Amino acid sequence: MVMLNRVHLNGLRAVETVARLGSLSAAASELNVSASAVSQQVKRTEEQLGQALFERTASGLVLTEFGTVFTARLGAGFRELAQAVALADEASECTLVVSVAPAFASKWLLPRLSRHFARHPNVLLRIDASVRIADLDRSDIDIAIRLGDGTWPGGRAELLLAQEVFPVCAPVIADKLKSIEDLALTCAITDERAMISWESWFEAAGAE
Repeated sequence: MVMLNRVHLNGLRAVETVARLGSLSAAASELNVSASAVSQQVKRTEEQLGQALFERTASGLVLTEFGTVFTARLGAGFRELAQAVALADEASECTLVVSVAPAFASKWLLPRLSRHFARHPNVLLRIDASVRIADLDRSDIDIAIRLGDGTWPGGRAELLLAQEVFPVCAPVIADKLKSIEDLALTCAITDERAMISWESWFEAAGAE
């Protein structure tokens, strides 16, 4: 690899392009530079290598015997480089962005990630831990997992799993509760960060 330090990559690219396309003008068009710039890069590369790659003729550049062997291997190398760079695009295309509440991510989703990667090793996941309503049209989020009844404008919802929600209390308090209405008259602990409120629970339970 140290030997590559004496040859500039741009020069090698110019040599490969000229050899593949057959002319300075065609190479200049692909590389988006002038034909004279390509010619200078080719000449500089020959000087760095200490070998002539092309013969200058009236009809243009013709590969030398060494140039034919050299550019064949050079072309294979650039094709490998192109495939390596393409991996970045493939990885981007295979990344699934999932928006999910932090608690759900840590307690339900993360423990199941090993199963996902075992089944789909080429599909990467990026977790967007958030409780805000995701705007799928104006973000890079592919899927959002939310708690609710599924009526979110502009989105198509599918039930992932049902959640059972119920109140809990100390036995001494439970002995005094005979109906849901009794519960409504009892002091309750409220978590302002909770995604389900007492009001929504009472409504679902049919309490007035």
